[in-house]
Amino acid sequence: MHKIIYKIGVKTRNPSLNKWISFLNKTQSWSIDELESYQLKKLKELLLFAYQYSPFYKEYFDKNNVDLKEIKSLDDITKIPILEKQTLLNNINEIHTKYVFKKTLKAITSGTTGKSLSFLREESADSFNRASIFRGYSWYGIKPWDRNAYFWGFNFSLKDKIKTRFLDFIQNRFRVFSYNKKSFLPFIKRLKKVKYIHGYSSMLYQTAKLINEQKLETPQKLKMIKGTSEKIFEVYQEEVQKAFGLKMISEYGATESGIIAFECPEGNMHINMEGCLVEEIEGEVIVTNLQMKSFPIIRYKLGDYIELAPKNNTCSCGKEHRILNDITGRVGENVYGKNEIYPSFSFYYIFKNILKNDNLKLSYQVLQNNKGFLEFKIGQELTPKELTIVNNEIKKYFKEDIDVTIKDKVKFDNSKGKFKSFISTL
Repeated sequence: MHKIIYKIGVKTRNPSLNKWISFLNKTQSWSIDELESYQLKKLKELLLFAYQYSPFYKEYFDKNNVDLKEIKSLDDITKIPILEKQTLLNNINEIHTKYVFKKTLKAITSGTTGKSLSFLREESADSFNRASIFRGYSWYGIKPWDRNAYFWGFNFSLKDKIKTRFLDFIQNRFRVFSYNKKSFLPFIKRLKKVKYIHGYSSMLYQTAKLINEQKLETPQKLKMIKGTSEKIFEVYQEEVQKAFGLKMISEYGATESGIIAFECPEGNMHINMEGCLVEEIEGEVIVTNLQMKSFPIIRYKLGDYIELAPKNNTCSCGKEHRILNDITGRVGENVYGKNEIYPSFSFYYIFKNILKNDNLKLSYQVLQNNKGFLEFKIGQELTPKELTIVNNEIKKYFKEDIDVTIKDKVKFDNSKGKFKSFISTL
């Protein structure tokens, strides 16, 4: 039944989806040269289209003396200025192209950085993005209509709950609406029939912990566990592997950029090269959406720190798509000492070093309400020796400029949407 519902939905909402799925199944075996050749072709098309139909980009290119005839290789994209998020937010109407598409769909970003964005995405671009996700699913033997469980934010009104339950039904999925044990334990029992679980990685981790604590039966049909929107800590993997017999894989993307990378069964995050062009500049990700023309995203500073693997890095899965080694944190979140300012991705390296040097896997959250003071919340119980290890590693980065308190055995509240590893009220 759900396969039929899926096909009806595709025909109605995403008529070009099957075309894109077929295309991406073919291109996943392309060589890196073929992929880059396709990227260059799409880039040239996008730039010409944006210049012709977007009032913003016409003025933007002219003002910055961008000659589109000079874009002859992918490296030439650096001749185009980087687009900052505030510039994009200030020019939403002008960025939209004046071309009349047969069908457009409204897209809204989550606004987790405090700045939500709403724009129109043409059906072809929307279908391409869905096809990119489904291609990743196919690597794990998942069909789009398979039974699945979804962990996402759920601060809904009654009206929104009813709407959400309907949408979940037609997508053959279910989710938990409350984290009290009375409703959560029956939810876990329903996992027995699902093929995949996806959503916030912190929620997946908490589910795995509860399964392990209660010694509940592991789902037998499960093929994939996908974490999105949050960092996947190493300590998460230990609990998830124990509970489900599978590791949690990662999907990386954004509403405006589309799917940027998807993890293959060999553990590498392959960049969705057919859909986007990714640059790493001073550790920051700069992304160009190659498929969306209704609202062009060109050299956009997305707001994440990343680590892009060298071009000659290969994967045993056989795909030659570039590899994204890691997403190390959000840009623009400063840590304030008594005298100095530090980037928030310092926390990423602190806990990475603790894992590497001391094999100590920790989940954490850092709070700052006053300059020169940080509160570290650790999900695990620390021995006196482990507490010293954490203190010493923190001190390497902040020395005497920041006073620190550490609380262990903290139960994080995962019921209010996306989990943030650093929260500052300054």
